[in-house]
Amino acid sequence: MEFDTIAAISTPMGEGAIAIVRLSGEKSVQIVEKLFKSVGNKKLSSVTSHTIHYGHLINPKNEKVIEEVMVTVLRAPNTFTREDIVEINCHGGIVSANTVLKHVLLSGVRLAEPGEFTKRAFLNGRIDLSQAEAVMDLIRAKTDKAMNQALSQIEGRLSILIRGLRQQILETLAQVEVNIDYPEYDDVEEMTLQQFKEKGLLVKTELIKILETAEQGKILRDGISTAIIGRPNVGKSSLLNSLLNENKAIVTDIPGTTRDVIEEYVNVRGIPLKLIDTAGIRETEDIVEKIGVERSKKVLENADLVLLVLNSAEDFSREDEELFQLVESLKKKNVIIVLNKSDLIQKVDEQVLYKRFNFKYIKTSVFENNGVESLEKEISHMFFQGNIGDSDMTYVSNARHIALLNMALQSIEEALSSSEEGVPIDLVQIDFKKAWDFLGEIIGESVQEDLINQLFSQFCLGK
Repeated sequence: MEFDTIAAISTPMGEGAIAIVRLSGEKSVQIVEKLFKSVGNKKLSSVTSHTIHYGHLINPKNEKVIEEVMVTVLRAPNTFTREDIVEINCHGGIVSANTVLKHVLLSGVRLAEPGEFTKRAFLNGRIDLSQAEAVMDLIRAKTDKAMNQALSQIEGRLSILIRGLRQQILETLAQVEVNIDYPEYDDVEEMTLQQFKEKGLLVKTELIKILETAEQGKILRDGISTAIIGRPNVGKSSLLNSLLNENKAIVTDIPGTTRDVIEEYVNVRGIPLKLIDTAGIRETEDIVEKIGVERSKKVLENADLVLLVLNSAEDFSREDEELFQLVESLKKKNVIIVLNKSDLIQKVDEQVLYKRFNFKYIKTSVFENNGVESLEKEISHMFFQGNIGDSDMTYVSNARHIALLNMALQSIEEALSSSEEGVPIDLVQIDFKKAWDFLGEIIGESVQEDLINQLFSQFCLGK
């Protein structure tokens, strides 16, 4: 499959040591050769693959120097896209990178679409669709565990599992077809409904095993939406700052200082937490604060984890009571009560609270930096039982993959149900074939072009 030559800036825009303009396509070397003057006048068309060369980018019309550059030549098929790739390393900076890109585009190269380099790697057979999607997961990874998960998928661990399941289904379908088409051959093993059921159960078990990793996989990929709630001036913003190890939120002794929702990501023992510091939830006549309170309640409804902060040095108030009842009414299963200011004389009885509200309680003194480590440990145990990101585990985290795995599982279950009811085997196999197709969509072997275009459009430009 041949494509035109494309180019894009592959490094973040802004000031930096180096910026890279990447080209991919059959004419990459030929085009850059016209713009590049190396020390020693080497021709790029004659240099060895995977070598880098110093020189200047020039305007071929007037021989004027455009930039001082290092040019890397990578020849197909041993490249990311399996096409010839040239990378022009210039000085980091918006003007410099854009100037180099402009002259490359004027030489007859097309500006790459978002994700087009990775899309070509997929279309040229270097990676499958699940591996291509993992490239974006790697770029967006917020913790080392999330990065390792994405690397595992790029290496093809999920693909191997999916291909193995498809092969089992395919062998079963092939056997059925043989028995249907050549019933007169006595030496062909007869695929009875019972045997079909046994194969189906094996595939079902494997699908369930993969899907069991979905919740933890999505956490590593997308993070835990964590709402920090409480009445004003109990230490919510101080807790946020302590978890972040920086003063992101304004902290004062004045109740109602936080009037809007503050969002930040933090790495807690390998788990990405999307911390949301909310405005103190209370009755107020202040219009701005009232809007903040309503937003806080909305955040609470959508949160995966709730950290309800109490000032344990003050009596349990009516406002605290209402917050506990609000959390209970939302039936949140992941709730931790943070009894803050434990360094002061305690007025809240933890045991009395526990008898009324069966939540997990952690004592902290954010002011003295005590108890935060216990809180992080409890969060890790709550979602991963303390065992985060087993290196031998293949996690499924992509929402599209999870949906397709569930559809494949449903098709297998329908096939098993039909076989139990004695439905003819040639009809049972229709559901088996659906499962095979659904699994194929994960790795891109049975997927529509529109979906491929949509997936790669979500990538950043130059990747």
